[in-house]
Amino acid sequence: MIFETKRLCIRPLEPADFEGFHEMQSDPEVMKYTTGKPFSEAENRKQLADVIARYTAPGNSFWVWAVVQKSNGAFVGTCAAIGEPDGAVEIGYRIRRCMWGQGYGSEICRGLIDYCLHVRHWTHLHAVADVRNVPSVRILEKSRLNFEKEAPNEMGGTDRFYRLKEEVLNKKQA
Repeated sequence: MIFETKRLCIRPLEPADFEGFHEMQSDPEVMKYTTGKPFSEAENRKQLADVIARYTAPGNSFWVWAVVQKSNGAFVGTCAAIGEPDGAVEIGYRIRRCMWGQGYGSEICRGLIDYCLHVRHWTHLHAVADVRNVPSVRILEKSRLNFEKEAPNEMGGTDRFYRLKEEVLNKKQA
């Protein structure tokens, strides 16, 4: 297990997660604001295998984990912490459409920020959401992240960038 929240367990992805992973990654609505297109079964098999292989790769800074319900182990989605060359870490999450509207995005985001700050001691956190993805924008605005800027994205939309609030860092360092 990587970390847990009230209702969720965040753990490494495993081959048995393929069905839920594929359902999520092949859903055009889920992928609309991230990649702009769904992935095929073959692409998803390769992506899942690549993510799992990275867990043991020396110097890995690309972490994508499974998010499952504690109560029954149902696959909710994934969350990620991706290291960047400047030392910053981008956090994110993706949720199966059948799990939308249940507060999982907020719960994952809060838990992921806590994990990054208090377990990994990563302090330069940021997140990105397409402005058309209103639920994700709201989640980031309610989290401990500050709006930083907007910029065009590859899908013809506009991304909104958020960075960890300075007062959160000051509280952690005190």
